[in-house]
Amino acid sequence: MSHPPAGYGYPGQGFPQPGAGYPAPGGFPQHQAPSPQPQQGTTTIDTTGAFEGAQYRIDHRDSNSLLGLRLQPGYDIKAKPGSMVAMDPTVKLKGKLKFSFKKLVTGGEMSESIFTGPGEVLLAPDIWGDVVPIQLDGSTPWSIGKHAFLAATSGVTLSTKSQGFGKALFSGEGLFVKQVTGAGILFVQSLGAIVQRRLGNGEQWIVDNGHLVAWSAKYTVERVDAGGFISASHTDEGLVCRFTGPGTVYIQTRNPDALTGWIAEQLPSSSS
Repeated sequence: MSHPPAGYGYPGQGFPQPGAGYPAPGGFPQHQAPSPQPQQGTTTIDTTGAFEGAQYRIDHRDSNSLLGLRLQPGYDIKAKPGSMVAMDPTVKLKGKLKFSFKKLVTGGEMSESIFTGPGEVLLAPDIWGDVVPIQLDGSTPWSIGKHAFLAATSGVTLSTKSQGFGKALFSGEGLFVKQVTGAGILFVQSLGAIVQRRLGNGEQWIVDNGHLVAWSAKYTVERVDAGGFISASHTDEGLVCRFTGPGTVYIQTRNPDALTGWIAEQLPSSSS
């Protein structure tokens, strides 16, 4: 069996038994996420860690990922509704309705699930895909795709931010994207594997808009003559996002629009 190249970080360990395989409590200082490593380029993604009252481990990457969270007594984590696979009977679960007119207009999440420890919770993406943790330091805002949120520790806040009409038209994320702030751990999900790229000052990276998951770098949207670079466009003009560092970009290896097109091609024609 071949292994992914160094720097992409796909661990192959089995999922731990309850209480095993998690880092020791207090792995990170209270109310402070660990500082990002200074390396640039495509780097390894850590899949175990701890923050405040939660320890986490991600296994079965990169297409059947499972997020395990061990919660200390009284500690909350928020998650996408319907993402729970299993949990200890000691964990309390409740739903929280978050209504706003903006969410009604933009199609944002109207509710979230709140899990309260003690005990272990297992979460998984909607479809075959990856899960990675993003460490938020409390000062750097992040943007994520509209379907990327899976879970977050209690100090992380999600809000909806307008991109402006130009970016909304061409980025594939609609008029609004989710902005994430606060200190803690954000867990994002994807279609396919997730790759991380750290950009230095002035360094640029061009990404097909359908592969975006999360980003902290600034970007502009451009057209490229790439012979059908974006399969869904059916033209020779593709639309890409040009990111400029400093910042970090997470991408997914599969494009939802391309998958939708492929599935449609496999279905029998209604005219036959």
